[in-house]
Amino acid sequence: MQVVGVTTQQEVYVASKDRKFRINEILVIEDEMLDHPKGEVVETLSYNRLIPMGLDKTVVDTEVIRSLEQIGYDIGSDEVNLAKLRLFSEAPHPVRTGCGVRSPRFEEVRRFLVNTTPERGLILGEIRGTESLGETLDEDLRDRVQLLEEGQLHPQRGVPFLFDIQSMQQYPHIGIFGGSGSGKSFGLRVMLEELMKLSIPTLVFDPHFEMQFAERMAAWGDGAPDLDDRWLSVQVGQEVGIRFSDLSTRDVVSLIGAAGGSLSESMVNVIQSLHRRRDSYPSFSDRLHNVAQAIEEGVQGLKKRLREDDLTPTEVERVKDLIELHQQYGSLPLASVKGVQWRLNRLDKAGLFQQDIRPIEQGLEQGRLVVVQGPSWVLQVFSTYVIGALYRKRRDYKDARMNGEEGTFFPPFVTVTDEAHNFAPKGVDSPPKMILKEIAQEGRKYGAFLILATQRPTLLDETVTAQLNTKFVFRTVRGTDIATLREETDLTAEEGKRLPYLRSGDTFVSSALFGRTVFVRIRAAYTDSPHVDNPFEELKAVKADRDDRVLHVIQERLPLFDTDLLDAVSLINRECGLDWDVDRLKQELEEWSKMGRIVKKESPFVTRYDAK
Repeated sequence: MQVVGVTTQQEVYVASKDRKFRINEILVIEDEMLDHPKGEVVETLSYNRLIPMGLDKTVVDTEVIRSLEQIGYDIGSDEVNLAKLRLFSEAPHPVRTGCGVRSPRFEEVRRFLVNTTPERGLILGEIRGTESLGETLDEDLRDRVQLLEEGQLHPQRGVPFLFDIQSMQQYPHIGIFGGSGSGKSFGLRVMLEELMKLSIPTLVFDPHFEMQFAERMAAWGDGAPDLDDRWLSVQVGQEVGIRFSDLSTRDVVSLIGAAGGSLSESMVNVIQSLHRRRDSYPSFSDRLHNVAQAIEEGVQGLKKRLREDDLTPTEVERVKDLIELHQQYGSLPLASVKGVQWRLNRLDKAGLFQQDIRPIEQGLEQGRLVVVQGPSWVLQVFSTYVIGALYRKRRDYKDARMNGEEGTFFPPFVTVTDEAHNFAPKGVDSPPKMILKEIAQEGRKYGAFLILATQRPTLLDETVTAQLNTKFVFRTVRGTDIATLREETDLTAEEGKRLPYLRSGDTFVSSALFGRTVFVRIRAAYTDSPHVDNPFEELKAVKADRDDRVLHVIQERLPLFDTDLLDAVSLINRECGLDWDVDRLKQELEEWSKMGRIVKKESPFVTRYDAK
C-alpha cells in the first residue's frame, strides 16, 4: 500500500494492487517526518482493466493516475484498489507521496477507539472497519459482544464500542435518530440494558408499550445476563399518578393546559383565582363546579330559588353559598370555567390523580430502570410533573451540599423518551418542553441527563438538539432530516450519502468525546421487544388457532346439514367467544371444504358437511 497523488495536511489517497480497502478502517502512513500519522478510510473504490480509469471522479483525478503509472501500475490491466484516507489529526505539512502504508497494531490506535474499560462503560456494539485489529486486541476487550446477523449470533471480530458514561458529566445528553426500521429502538434497548447492568437510575417514558425486558432473546440461550431485578414497569393511572395536593397553582395551570391544548388568558385566570394551596382534587373540582353553577344561574335566579317554600335547610345553605361564590367570582367567563372543568375531568378519567410517584422515586433510589407507560398525551402531561419533581429533588440536594447543608440525598438519574419530538417539539409549546430544555442546558451540573430518540430530528426543538453532545444516527431517508443531522454533527458529505442505505442496526456515532464520527454495529440485545413478532405471521397463527377451536367444537356434531347451522353457530359462539351468524359459519365451512379439512356434499334438497 502506498500514498499516491496530491496530498494535503488532512487527506491522502492510498493505492494497492492486491489488498481491498474496508470503509472506516484505520491505516498508518509510514512518514517518519510526521511521526507515522494515522487516518481512517472514508471512501474506497476498485478499478480493473474492464473499466476505463478516470471514469469516476469521486476518488481519483489525473494526478492520482499519473502517480500510479510512475510507481509501476499498469492502468490498462492491473486491478487498482484506491482509498481516500482522512487523518485523525491535521499534519503540519502534506504527507510525502509514495511513502508506505500499513495496518496498525491495536496498541497504536487504542486511544482513537477506546477511552474507558468494559466494567465502567456501556458495551454497545462493534466498531466497523476494525476487523484487522482483532488479533492484536487486548485481552479485556475480547469476546465482549455478539452481533445479530440474519437471526444468528456471530462472535466479535473487531474492537468493541465502549461509551464512557462517566464522560456525560463533561459531554452531557445523547440523541438517537433514525427512520422506521433503522434499528433506532433496538439501539435504545441495548443502551438501556447497559444502563441496567451498571445500576444507573433511569426513567423511561414509553408511549409504544415496547420497553419491556422480561422476555430474553432466544438466540442467547442462557448466555444473557439476568436483568429481572434491575427494572420495573408502571402505568400511569394504575401504579403511578399525581398527588393533586402537592401541586402549586403553576403546576395546575401546566397540567390542565396539557389536557386539551394551550389555555387562554381567561382560563389561566380562572385557575389562578380558584386554586388554593394544598387543594385536593375533590375540593378544587367541587369549587369549579359550584362557581360554574353560580355563574350559570346568576344572582337573580339564585335569590328566586331562596324564596321557594319547599327548600330544606341544607338546600337553603347551598343556595346562599352559591350566591357568595357569585359575588366573589361572578366576573369570570362561564365558558372559561367550563373549559377548565372539562380538561380537569379528562385528566381525572385518565386516572392521573389516583396515585402518586412514590414507586418511581423508590425505583430510582434503588438504582433501577423505571419504565412509565401510558397513552402519548397522558405521558406528556405526567412527564411534565414527574421530571420536574425529580429534578427539583436532585437540584435541592446539590444546592444544599454547595451551601454546606446536609440535604436529603436523591440520586443522579437519566431521563429517556422515544418520540422525543412530541415531548419537545420545534416551534410549538408542549407541557414537558420547558423542563426538558432546562435539563438540557443546566442538568449536567446537577447530575440529570437526557437520552432522546426520534424519527424526525428536524421536528425536535433546536435548543435541545444543540445540547445533545453524542448523537447516534441510524438509517435516515428524508433529505430535511439528513440536512439537520449534517448541521448538528460532524458527518461528512460521504457519510451523509451513506445514511439512506445503512443496514438496520448500523449507526454513525458523532460524539464530542471521540472528536470524530465512529461507524458502529449495535450488538445483539439480550431481550426481545413484545412487538417483535411479524404481524402477518401473527394473523396467520391467530386464524389457525381459531379454526382449530371451532372445528373441535363442531367435530362431534358432524355431519352438519343446512338445517343444523343455527344451533351450531350458537354453540360455537358460546364455546369459542365469537360473534358469528349463520352466513359467517357457511362462509367458513366453504373455506374449510376447499382446504380439505371437511367434506362438502350437495344434493338437490340439502347441503351436508362431514368429517374428512
